Amino acid sequence: MTSGNSRISYDEPQTTPDGKQIWLRTSKVPLKDKNNEAVGILGIYEDITDYKLNESNLRIAATAFEAQEGMIVTDATNNILRVNSAFTEITGYTSKDVIGQTPLILNSGRQDKAFYQEMWECLNETGVWEGEIWNRRKSGEVYPEHLTITAVKDASGIVTNYVATLTDITMSKAASDEIKNLAFYDPLTHLPNRRLLMDRLKQALASSTRSGQRGALLFLDLDHFKTLNDTLGHDVGDLLLQQVANRLNNSVREGDTVARIGGDEFVVLLEDLSERATEAAAQTEVISQKILASLNQPYQLGSHEHHSTPSIGVTLFNDHETGLEAIVKQADIAMYQSKTEGRNTLRFFDPKMQEVITTRANMERELRQAIQHQQFQLYYQIQVDSMGHPLGAEALIRWDHPERNMIPPIRFIPLAEETGLILPIGQWVLETACAQLAVWHQYPHSRDLILSINVSAKQFQQADFVAQVKETVQRYGIDPTKLKLELTESMLINDIAGIVEKMNMLSVIGIRFSLDDFGTGYSSLQYLKKLPLSQLKIDQSFVRDIVVDNNDRAIVRTIIAMARSLDLSVIAEGVETEEQRQCLLEKDCMNFQGYLFGKPMPIDEFESLLSKV
Repeated sequence: MTSGNSRISYDEPQTTPDGKQIWLRTSKVPLKDKNNEAVGILGIYEDITDYKLNESNLRIAATAFEAQEGMIVTDATNNILRVNSAFTEITGYTSKDVIGQTPLILNSGRQDKAFYQEMWECLNETGVWEGEIWNRRKSGEVYPEHLTITAVKDASGIVTNYVATLTDITMSKAASDEIKNLAFYDPLTHLPNRRLLMDRLKQALASSTRSGQRGALLFLDLDHFKTLNDTLGHDVGDLLLQQVANRLNNSVREGDTVARIGGDEFVVLLEDLSERATEAAAQTEVISQKILASLNQPYQLGSHEHHSTPSIGVTLFNDHETGLEAIVKQADIAMYQSKTEGRNTLRFFDPKMQEVITTRANMERELRQAIQHQQFQLYYQIQVDSMGHPLGAEALIRWDHPERNMIPPIRFIPLAEETGLILPIGQWVLETACAQLAVWHQYPHSRDLILSINVSAKQFQQADFVAQVKETVQRYGIDPTKLKLELTESMLINDIAGIVEKMNMLSVIGIRFSLDDFGTGYSSLQYLKKLPLSQLKIDQSFVRDIVVDNNDRAIVRTIIAMARSLDLSVIAEGVETEEQRQCLLEKDCMNFQGYLFGKPMPIDEFESLLSKV
């Protein structure tokens, strides 16, 4: 005032009588008389506490908005209104790039629709969502970020804005992944370590208990690994371990676990095997043999070529009765048994199971030798009409084993199917049958006979099966109408269209088809009408008790009626008594096969039988 200012104004804090801190804005003007002389002062006080508080909040908000975290502010419809400089630094997008856009501009494609649906459900229900997400920078790089989204609502509870804060967690996630790798993975081979293996084994046991399917644990130890380390050094030993790890991964199925639990010890966890112990053991043995074959191949370790072999122990599991450590111990014991029995081999913990596997392996080896040395024979079982006149025969394979005499097909055909050996065996049967038809064609009493042979699903699935049959028929110069291929109903479950196509191609040249074991499988008129069949064969299980069992008689009557409706002939197999033949005749079945007319026999005995008939 004394300086001549007509008015002054200032803000100052004050304390009220009750101790409350407030802000006052003071304005003062002089009061003058008529001579313009100051006679007093007029003071005006305004409470500006709320204003000061808002000003402080705005200053804090402005500072916070330009913090290290990226920030996005959108309107209620998710259009971007504002971003901060940290957002630009993290994403590469400037304000100009994104204002008016939606946050979808950052979408990496890593998260699916369900993820975003769950995010918005949470945001709408609680007003906040927080989590990790993969987004894409302007450069195209995909990166991980921690994202928090908050809904801003007005006084009536209506959402007006969304505010998102985001932090680039690339470094921290990499560190977290590194910690996880160190905790759960072997640093040399990058395979799961013992800790992760035990966790997966625990889960496998739980899954096995629920599903009933068995699992297997393979314990592998490299033979004479210490010698390699001692002679060529640990660096070379490490190279071998890394290559073994790669070969193991390439030998197992997707979903199986390969782990390194220390030194030269590896463990393979197989899941979802058969519910039956013998089948599960067979499946395990197939994978184990694949591992053995792979690990027996030479290794190139720098400038050194090295040969290494494994000893493998196996145990099967299917419930929680045996603890985790006990399962590993069983496989370990089996592995040491493998070492004591010569190394580079496979042994099961269960002695009985080992016996089954050993028997199966020996039979497979001997079966391969049988193919090579042609140890098979065809036996012929006569087929006759209602008058007992011969119509032909079914050719049935036998294995003339040099030590175990004659082995019936039920003992080796299933193994041949599993191993694929049925293909060369089936081709041998076709060749031998065609050769016999060529011989029969030379004599009046046998030139009209029809010879039936069984064909497996695996044979039929070959892309060149039709060509194989045609070529064989042409090479032996036989009448194709005298060759009948017998199929089983189970073959018709898969790829019915492909089977019909191949049957039609062979039917064109005159080859006949019979459906074997009819009534025991999956037949329906739906596909029977599509098949170019000439005959249905009534399974012997219905013939056995036909004289005394009303159900069997009803089934046989239905099969015959069905065949008649499709214009197919019918033959009954397993006919052993005159009573059975008579009962079948009464049902209009006119063709028969069984011990009543002749057992399966070698060709010379069959020729003798023909001459008598």
